[in-house]
Amino acid sequence: MSAPKTQVVHVSCPSMDYDVHVGAGILSEVGAITRESCGGGRCCVISETNVAPLYLERVSQSLAKAGYEVSSLVFEAGEKSKNVRTLSWLLEGLAERGLTRDDCVAALGGGVAGDIAGLSAAMYLRGIKVVQVPTSLLAMVDSSVGGKVAIDLEAGKNLAGAFWQPRAVVADVTCLHSLSHELLTDSCGEVIKHAVLADDALLEELCARPLNGGDAAELDDAHLVDVVARNVSIKRDVVDADEQEHGVRQTLNLGHTIGHGIEAASDFALGHGSCVAAGLCCMLRACVALGWTDPALAQRVERCVEAHGLPTDTQEDHQTLMSYMTHDKKRHGDSMNVVVARGAEDVVVRRVSLDELARIVELGCGTKE
Repeated sequence: MSAPKTQVVHVSCPSMDYDVHVGAGILSEVGAITRESCGGGRCCVISETNVAPLYLERVSQSLAKAGYEVSSLVFEAGEKSKNVRTLSWLLEGLAERGLTRDDCVAALGGGVAGDIAGLSAAMYLRGIKVVQVPTSLLAMVDSSVGGKVAIDLEAGKNLAGAFWQPRAVVADVTCLHSLSHELLTDSCGEVIKHAVLADDALLEELCARPLNGGDAAELDDAHLVDVVARNVSIKRDVVDADEQEHGVRQTLNLGHTIGHGIEAASDFALGHGSCVAAGLCCMLRACVALGWTDPALAQRVERCVEAHGLPTDTQEDHQTLMSYMTHDKKRHGDSMNVVVARGAEDVVVRRVSLDELARIVELGCGTKE
């Protein structure tokens, strides 16, 4: 069977225009795409210890074939590496490898690698070019697109970062065949979120045909290319309208306020997509109780989340959740912006007091046995 046709989604935001290439078997094109979008003589591939053994050599060969002097930096895999110590090590490594402002970074891996490699590129020499090469579904549909790059602080997730758009994104869905079923399942949380946000037909499709159905090695590449490209298009439309999250881009945080609290409270033992799925369901339950949300939507989303084997609730202590949630970057003094899905493709940002936020947690979290 021939590979499905690569889909190209064009992003056009105030600071940068770039293309997101979504296809099967396109890691071999990273070099040519990087050459066309970045130029330069050197490229440093930043990756992590789980992904590098699988794909670093292939990507490096592609870059070398395109005329780059290629180096690499590989850090320990996991969210706990997304910190200022790893960032400092990466910045020193870029300097040791002699990269100049004409050169570039290739961020190879999932969301952690994309975030910290992107931030390294944003900071080194006050900014050099970066190409995102996501290898997880979560990174393909979400974190590799839009230019939000960050590290975590002790106080919370993604609290130190920048907006630094990539020059290109290369999403090869065949990388998803190497994922464990657990990691693929976790990534589906962001796909469901995008469907609630802006693609009701996709929500119905996901309910009827869960994206993580069957073994990862037997995934349908054509179906994956279609779903990933649709998700990227949803995020593209939001980012084009609001690059630096002053307004409509905040809607992409649907499920994230409670989700980030769950993630931090679990000491990052629970994956980001699972936390978003649980946070989304908790928020919808609370909003139904408050009269803000159509109960039918909450029921549909919960069915879809359950169909993917993702959590629909959390048993984390409410005060613990609040302590993490109130350190979120969406806080404004004694209030917080939360994202409310009123109905299918009908999402708004609502400012609530911290007392109201505590009420949302009470109504939505820990309500299911």
